[in-house]
Amino acid sequence: MADACWWRGAVIYQIYPRSFLDTNGDGVGDLPGIIERLDYVAGLGVDAIWIAPFFKSPMADFGYDIA
Repeated sequence: MADACWWRGAVIYQIYPRSFLDTNGDGVGDLPGIIERLDYVAGLGVDAIWIAPFFKSPMADFGYDIA
């Protein structure tokens, strides 16, 4: 049961894909950019990552509402 609350003392690093790393040169960050820099994020000593919404959205709820 103690493992169920691991997040209470964890360092969680949020990644906003759109501005994290652009790997295809279109000016917008992408999932391959996140994957390419996972070693960097791990080196920060984080316990988990939170990837912000990156799918098409009407932005009525900051991207958490999908269209």
